[in-house]
Amino acid sequence: MERLLFVASEAYPLIKTGGLADVAGSLPEVLRQQGMDVRLLLPAYQQVLETIAPPTLVAELDVHGTPLRILGTTLPGTALQTWLLDHPLFTGRPGNPYLDTHGQPWPDNAERFLLLCRLAAAIAVGEAGLDWIPDILHCNDWHTGPAIALTHLHHPRPRTVFTVHSLAHMGLFDRATFERLQLPEDFWHEDAMEFYNQVSFIKGGLVYADCITTVSPNYAREICESPGGMGLEGLLRQRRKHLTGILNGIDSAVWNPAMDPHLAKRYSARSLGDKVRNKRALQARLGLAEGNERPLLGLVGRLVAQKGLELILPVLDEILALPVQLAVLGTGESHYEQLLQARAAANPDTMAVVLAYDENLAHGIEAGADIFLMPSLFEPCGLNQLYSLRYGTLPLVRAVGGLADTVVDSNPQTLADGTATGFVFEQPDAAELLAALRRATALWYDQKQWRQVQRNAMRQDFSWQHSANLYHQLYISPLKT
Repeated sequence: MERLLFVASEAYPLIKTGGLADVAGSLPEVLRQQGMDVRLLLPAYQQVLETIAPPTLVAELDVHGTPLRILGTTLPGTALQTWLLDHPLFTGRPGNPYLDTHGQPWPDNAERFLLLCRLAAAIAVGEAGLDWIPDILHCNDWHTGPAIALTHLHHPRPRTVFTVHSLAHMGLFDRATFERLQLPEDFWHEDAMEFYNQVSFIKGGLVYADCITTVSPNYAREICESPGGMGLEGLLRQRRKHLTGILNGIDSAVWNPAMDPHLAKRYSARSLGDKVRNKRALQARLGLAEGNERPLLGLVGRLVAQKGLELILPVLDEILALPVQLAVLGTGESHYEQLLQARAAANPDTMAVVLAYDENLAHGIEAGADIFLMPSLFEPCGLNQLYSLRYGTLPLVRAVGGLADTVVDSNPQTLADGTATGFVFEQPDAAELLAALRRATALWYDQKQWRQVQRNAMRQDFSWQHSANLYHQLYISPLKT
């Protein structure tokens, strides 16, 4: 039985700020169910300790001069053994795992996440005093990149896998921080972790990992070229044969309209007529005019430029002039929040904005909307379009990253051959977004054809089982030299 140590900075349902948490909360458990011996390693954030039963003490140890404890629990709703790094750098911080109360990164984030990396590396090479040593170390995003580099200083060592969820966050720190961290001087090199006179945590994974993965095949191609590579495209082209795109999955038990406890009325592809009950419930909850005379657009996510706000806002008045309604849920940059709130206040019957993280309402929008807006400027994988497909809420996306891998545009050919699942536009242009939305609105009024596309969408299988099989093959296949 292969032993896997899966390391991440967050995992749902213990703590979540983005899609990484959904992956870390699902993939390791599916791999466990498929027969692997898995441990999930996370920081013991204050919020995590407040939400779990009293954990067990797994070990007390000293890592690079820092005393810490490993606490043991199981990920809620699973049998996945989960280890928590217990140290005041994590346990003493309430709220967001990365940001202070002013929305700024904690000034000691480099120290905090390097401690997680040092612990992961110690476990990986058998220096943690545990009776369990992994065959595979799988790290995720910049917070864990140095763990890969540190592991490669040892022999023997496990196979190392590093997953890039988004290159937009590289974990960049200055030379003084590098020296304070006491990382090996060899790491300060352009062929190691140095990046334009800064230390880049993500390069620790990209340079040293035996295998690199991204969260969709298309994103794996995009990051090998400019601008998708964000300055790292040369390194990624150099390591291209070690780079694989594996599409994220979704938890098909949590995101299932036939079983979803958050819904006003559960439904399936065979009972799509019941979906409208969720639309009416959503309209009532948000104070929108009730009825099914026009399509309802949903948008759930971070209110930041990446998610396409710069495409939506220039044509928002024209969108609201269409026969549509718009429901927005999320938080983000204050100027986007203020602009959206102002438009909603001026159009109370047709637009509602909720500035919050609300899992119940997120499910309600996925079920109650007719069209899901996701016009991202870049999107490594995206999960909301996968939820939307499963809920028969047709996604409208830009052909980028994982969105291009998962949504098939509704055009005469795809409508005729039964492959259409949503609406796709190419360029990051507000006029193209508006044109795609007009196409979507026009199709909505042809309810017979709309239902067929809904059924196509709901037939798609984006469960974790398929993705987990691909990861398992990666773990056991011969390494490329």
